[in-house]
Amino acid sequence: MIVRRESIASSRSGRYSDFMSTIQEIEDAIRRLPEDDLAALRAWFAEFDAAAWDRQFERDVAEGRLDALADEALQDAREGRCTDL
Repeated sequence: MIVRRESIASSRSGRYSDFMSTIQEIEDAIRRLPEDDLAALRAWFAEFDAAAWDRQFERDVAEGRLDALADEALQDAREGRCTDL
């Protein structure tokens, strides 16, 4: 499991060591999981992560962060620079 510890440390406001032990405990517990449980965890996490990504995408759309990309894509379509899938 890869964890960006620098960003975790800065976001936890001085509670880095508390969070680190938690992350390490989780990593250790995952390493000890039986194969079936590990597969179930992967499936759960994939859904969890996808839902988080969807929420972020919805926020980005609502805040207009993707408007320029949409405008560019529409312009490309109008000018014939797109192909049907």
